Amino acid sequence: MVPSLRRFLLDPLGHGLLAWMTGLTLACAALQAQVLPGLVPLQCRQAGGPWQDCQMQVTELGVHWFLLVGGQRIEFRHDGRGKVTMLKPSGHWQPVDSRWEENTDLCWDGICARGDIPLD
Repeated sequence: MVPSLRRFLLDPLGHGLLAWMTGLTLACAALQAQVLPGLVPLQCRQAGGPWQDCQMQVTELGVHWFLLVGGQRIEFRHDGRGKVTMLKPSGHWQPVDSRWEENTDLCWDGICARGDIPLD
């Protein structure tokens, strides 16, 4: 063992610093595991129309996200108590019902998405 490392490990302050650095490393690893996804490619449809390529961006997992569909940005917010609101480019925030269709499609009042949807 290198003499300076042995002296560091035998020093009581060295143990505390080593434990702190280990904790910091674990905390950084945990934060890295919670990194939000970038744009997620999905399939979307509006008002029962044809499925088309779209993308989802999550800004806060389970709380705030948006879909890019047909050149439009449709924004969603979840209040943590089961209520979801949607903002279309031409309108204002409105409450929407979330539901699963055919066990694969997640819909919010006429806007549906399917694919690898980042839920949590």
